[in-house]
Amino acid sequence: SGKFYQRATTEASQATLASVSPVFAVMKLDKEGNTTYFEKKKTELYQELGLQARDLRFQHLMSIATRNNRIILRMEFLKAVITPEFLLILDYRNLNLEHWLFNELASQLAGEGQLVTYSLPFEFRAIEAILQYRISKLQGRLNTLQPQILETLEALVDPKLLSVDRSKLHILLQNGKSLSELETDIKVFKETILEILDEEELIEELCLSKWTDPQVFEESTSGIDHAEEMELLLENYYRQAEDLANEARELRVLIDDSESIIFINLDSHRNVMMRLNLQLTMGTFSLSLFGLIGVAFGMNLESSLEEDPRIFWLVTGIMFLGSGLIWRRLLSFLGRHLEPPLPPHVPAVLKKSQPAVGRVEIKNNLKAETFGLSRSTLANQ
Repeated sequence: SGKFYQRATTEASQATLASVSPVFAVMKLDKEGNTTYFEKKKTELYQELGLQARDLRFQHLMSIATRNNRIILRMEFLKAVITPEFLLILDYRNLNLEHWLFNELASQLAGEGQLVTYSLPFEFRAIEAILQYRISKLQGRLNTLQPQILETLEALVDPKLLSVDRSKLHILLQNGKSLSELETDIKVFKETILEILDEEELIEELCLSKWTDPQVFEESTSGIDHAEEMELLLENYYRQAEDLANEARELRVLIDDSESIIFINLDSHRNVMMRLNLQLTMGTFSLSLFGLIGVAFGMNLESSLEEDPRIFWLVTGIMFLGSGLIWRRLLSFLGRHLEPPLPPHVPAVLKKSQPAVGRVEIKNNLKAETFGLSRSTLANQ
């Protein structure tokens, strides 16, 4: 009776766990592009695929792994399981990928798209289709951000502007944040592929048909190396991701340089305003200094000078003349201390090394021109 009770308790607990197991909405695509849709519990799905429960956990934002001759792939929100005969897309209803899933993916797997791996086994086409979609999404995000950032920078980097439009700065801040997220996604994509490229065993495991299809195994033994084809496929998309990373990096450098130019322009205008304020302060000081004469004559004290009508014009002239002379003196003092110092004198001994210096300067100028051309090319694009 004790064993019967224990068995009943175990069956009840298993039934309870099975009832709360998540249900996947599955989209199945075979080699001919035929599509079927069904719902299946997680426990039933991983048992049919010969996997473990942890294999369908998808805890990473991006991962490519092999388990029991199955490729478990995660590309951000896309969760897929690739077998030598079919491709499973899990939870496809919540992906917002309807156009690609229903209009492009099936035709690509059937050979109607532009996949270069159509002559290779099915897993090659499935991996290429998913990687191509991921790269196209990253490229689309970069193509959307690039003109917005260039337009905002063109409006901000203007030496005639005395102030910076805060709305433009807010747009630039948002675009910079989006660019940082894009750089992170590209970096994760590159690192995931690079981890596979660094391990020959992982590349071999991705060739599923090599271990299940006798014909493919014979081809691999006769000289057609499917592992090498898989490596070339992954290297191709790694190189595309590297190109995207370089474009995003150039855009980031352009933003940083433009911010420096904006700060330089603002500092220049701020210096002009500070110098004008200083000049007005010196003028006020000069007038106040010689205004003491008028204060002295404005006191209610009698002297013999107020009886002469020419004294007023004489004192007034002395006040303005003295104020002007002091103001000019202060301005010349200010100009001498604000002017940049003269370059140091080069001794005659060092003049012999001028050709080498000239070559270094020419080289630096060429580097600067090349960097400027790259920026102009980026702006034209």
